Amino acid sequence: MRYISTRGKSPKLNFDQVVLTGLATDSGLYLPENWPCFNKREILDFQNCSYSEIVYRTVLPFIGDSIPKKIFKKIINKSYKKFRHEEIAPLFEIEKDLWMMELFHGPSLAFKDFALQLLGGIFDYLLKKNSERITILGATSGDTGSAAIEACKDKDMMDIFILHPHKRITKIQRKQMTTVDSPNVFNIAIKGSFDDCQDLVKKLFSDTDLGRQKKLSSINSINWARIIGQIPYYFYATAKLNLLDSGISFCVPSGNFGNAYACYVSKIIGLPVRKIIIGSNRNDVLTRFFTGGSLKLSNVVATLSPSMDIQISSNLERYLFEIFNRSGSKTAKNLESLRMNGRIEISKNNLLKIRKTFEAYKLDDNGTLQNIKKVYNDTGRIIDPHSSVGFYSAIEAGKKSSVPIVTLATAHPSKFPQAVRTAIKIKAKLPRNISDSLERKEKYDILPNDFDLVKNYISTKSSFGE
Repeated sequence: MRYISTRGKSPKLNFDQVVLTGLATDSGLYLPENWPCFNKREILDFQNCSYSEIVYRTVLPFIGDSIPKKIFKKIINKSYKKFRHEEIAPLFEIEKDLWMMELFHGPSLAFKDFALQLLGGIFDYLLKKNSERITILGATSGDTGSAAIEACKDKDMMDIFILHPHKRITKIQRKQMTTVDSPNVFNIAIKGSFDDCQDLVKKLFSDTDLGRQKKLSSINSINWARIIGQIPYYFYATAKLNLLDSGISFCVPSGNFGNAYACYVSKIIGLPVRKIIIGSNRNDVLTRFFTGGSLKLSNVVATLSPSMDIQISSNLERYLFEIFNRSGSKTAKNLESLRMNGRIEISKNNLLKIRKTFEAYKLDDNGTLQNIKKVYNDTGRIIDPHSSVGFYSAIEAGKKSSVPIVTLATAHPSKFPQAVRTAIKIKAKLPRNISDSLERKEKYDILPNDFDLVKNYISTKSSFGE
């Protein structure tokens, strides 16, 4: 398996190189040169497989011979040992033709654990195999950071720096990151939005001197390994619900578009996904794009679902690359236009193509609270604000389709206690091991949105390099 950049100017790399590099040298994102394909018989076999076995079968084609099969199985088994539910990604029927898949039973209580626990093990193996050390950079809108730190803490072969928007994530989300007492973990609160954090990370990757000195690698979903770690649960849901013949739609509350893009990849490689339903909050850039074909940036508004408070969704670049018939130059040109003018327009033909797979909805904070209450009253289940946006979007999509829908519950409700309490007057309890850990002293630094200051911080704090 070889990988190419969405901007067309970087050399082709193998899986090892893509994982350890993260971002391409031309600032593009890597994805496979050719897609693998699963036939109906292979997917039918998944019905009798454990979650770990489905991970092995769906991810292996993307890895090739970069990791020996026996070792890869060990990495997978270790990755999901810390999950608190025996089914890993349990499914619950909400009403006829509507299921909810809970993706928050991992160590950081969010869906990011599925990919990041796996990526942490892959990092560890590849670094030891190559006798290398790296500096991992990541930006988080709330959940990626804690999942990444949980996967990478106390690892001898890496330092990890996570940027989060100061005062724009919940207290619990922050404490999950900042109370981790590990010498290789560094938290930076940036005075700005998540998009500012993400921009800083991309600029840091573009700094050749820093990249050479510190051997930078990414933990965000710009890293291809993050995407492949999220593909298996779409196959798992389809197989366990026996929906291979009827087809299935998935509803994904979306911010940086990595989770929804993983669903799109699942469709490309053989899963009978009829529709991918996008749910957005007031920061509805994705909903506007998939509805009208216009990608227009605006100011980020703080909401009850902070992980979706994003305007520039990184993984949309991978999808645009496919829409533009894998033209790196056209992808780069349009993204430059987005940066310069804050807007790009998709042709009518491309919009028709997009609508065959995607539909999108949005929900404000009041609606988010109402839907938390509705789900609780109807089912007794407590959901977080992001999952509430997804639930609403799934209901709206179901009015126009008879295809069964699985909506994703992406975070444990206890991570958003204020929203839950406002909606249903109940405090969602954190698992005891998590609540105990949050009592530790916090450790993080607050920096302005200044490239030079952040670069100097990383250069000074990192324990290795030139």
